[in-house]
Amino acid sequence: MRFNMRRGSVLAAALILSAAVLPTAADRPAEQPSPLTVHEWGTFTSVAGTDGSAIEWDALGCKDDLPGFVNDFGYRGLKWRVGGTVRMETPVIYFYSPVAVVADVQIAFPQGLVTEWYPQARSDVYQTRGAGGAQRRLEKNLNGIDTSLKSVTGAIEWRHIDVQPDTAPALPIERGPSHYYAARETDSAPITVGGQHEKFLFYRGVGRFQVPLSARLSPDGTVVVENRGDDAVPSVILFENRGGRLGYRNAGVVEDAVTLGRPPLDDAFPQLRHDLESALVEQGLFLKEAQAMVETWRDSWFEEGARLIYIMPSRAVDAILPLRVAPAASNIARVFVGRIELVTPETTHTVEDALAADDWPTIDRYRRFLRPILQRVEPGYLARAPEAEVRLRQTCQ
Repeated sequence: MRFNMRRGSVLAAALILSAAVLPTAADRPAEQPSPLTVHEWGTFTSVAGTDGSAIEWDALGCKDDLPGFVNDFGYRGLKWRVGGTVRMETPVIYFYSPVAVVADVQIAFPQGLVTEWYPQARSDVYQTRGAGGAQRRLEKNLNGIDTSLKSVTGAIEWRHIDVQPDTAPALPIERGPSHYYAARETDSAPITVGGQHEKFLFYRGVGRFQVPLSARLSPDGTVVVENRGDDAVPSVILFENRGGRLGYRNAGVVEDAVTLGRPPLDDAFPQLRHDLESALVEQGLFLKEAQAMVETWRDSWFEEGARLIYIMPSRAVDAILPLRVAPAASNIARVFVGRIELVTPETTHTVEDALAADDWPTIDRYRRFLRPILQRVEPGYLARAPEAEVRLRQTCQ
């Protein structure tokens, strides 16, 4: 089975789709690429099912760590549940230019919704209707939305982005820890959109699609990793944290399939961080951008449990998130890390023992991944244990 991104055809279709659903950028005469450099990083988080494929999980659930000034459009407060297989987490877009530039950025998200963003932007949702593939723009209350996201295309557009090198405007900040602020520790030019200042464009979302890798746990404890795409996956790492003891196994480039043994828990975090940052730089990020990305997700990528951490092929990123920048940039680098959460026997046993002991502090450590873990512990458990469902909702609001 191959990932649904045949060479060129799906990417071309996605780009055509983005042109159809996104408003055209401000009209400009034909021009040579500007001195603008655009770099982007982000994360696609998924959970592996028993067959290794990405399964549905509470991709919009659990507490939000974003500052209050970030727009969220109320998606977290919706009464119905969006069924997602992938949480698109914290893409940020940096700008570099020797001179001031005014730019527009447009992004489409087929089979997904953009749920948070900053600075201010236009966020739309389009839904395909009928056999002819006609699309209609949904109203902001999203009445009648296909919550499976199979016929939905999200879209976001920033217009009149003032890229302002050699300036230092005051950036918004709030008390309390947040993943958000670490992304500012780069040499990117400050930007202003509608009077709001930042060092990058920020957005998040949720989608329903299969990621390029599958990860299946074997009875002997090994992980069978299969590349279901057409392009080699540049870097694949198997990571595990058990009770604070860390370990990883670096598989390097994966073109087809590889079987990985459990990593030794030798607490080699400095080397892991170096390997990750080096892989990100090799794919096109500046060193400070790579360091900012790893720092942003340090307490999430390396939390309790086991997971694959890999770099998405660039053509897969372009097909999942078609991007347009005007004026045309002289250089664009888009580097996305995939995170596949693995529900191991150790995880299910830990949660099962905690359930028997009514030990919710232990259960709460797994936060947003609790639903797939509990289903693995005992299918239908939540339906038979309403008190657990109530507690789960309290944990993941």
